[in-house]
Amino acid sequence: MGKVHPQAPFSSSPTEYFTSKQETFTIWMKSLILNGYGCTVFDSNGRIVYRVDNYDCKCRGKVYLMDLKGKILFTILRKKFRLLGLWEGYRSTGKEANPDRPGFQVRQRFRLCRGRSQCRVIVGQEKNQPQQYRIESLSSKSSYKILDKSGRPVAEVKRKQSPCGVVLGEDVLTVVVEPFIDHSLIVGLLVVHGLINRKM
Repeated sequence: MGKVHPQAPFSSSPTEYFTSKQETFTIWMKSLILNGYGCTVFDSNGRIVYRVDNYDCKCRGKVYLMDLKGKILFTILRKKFRLLGLWEGYRSTGKEANPDRPGFQVRQRFRLCRGRSQCRVIVGQEKNQPQQYRIESLSSKSSYKILDKSGRPVAEVKRKQSPCGVVLGEDVLTVVVEPFIDHSLIVGLLVVHGLINRKM
């Protein structure tokens, strides 16, 4: 069986959440825990930088986005909101999540046309000027973009290709994140998208 990332040693080096250049990650929609659900995220050097482990339960209403060492970065909760799905991500400070306000909210919209769906994202603690994004699915659930309020892509997700051009399975994705964007936030949004589409 081929490897998801050809150079994937376990590393405990610290992760920078912001960089001044475009970054590429590989997301494998599998948990490192045997018989578990979740995902594992590798950086461009093959180091594991983020993970989600749901153990024996798929599509849970509460999941944790962690770094390699198991430090919780976001606690992600599913909320019931009329007919629409609502997810909230609470950024962790130390060992506990900040219970006051979510770091982000993702609200699923109705599908207006076949093959395309959208989610509305509100980020930030400020009530007057929160950042707004949208997650827009393209032709398949494995291909989508995260766009800012003006429609500029801040991250793009698609199926990963090997160096010789072979497209890998639907559970192996490439994530390209634009400069000065919080990688941990983007991965948190990708986790919500995976939960909405029952991929973990």
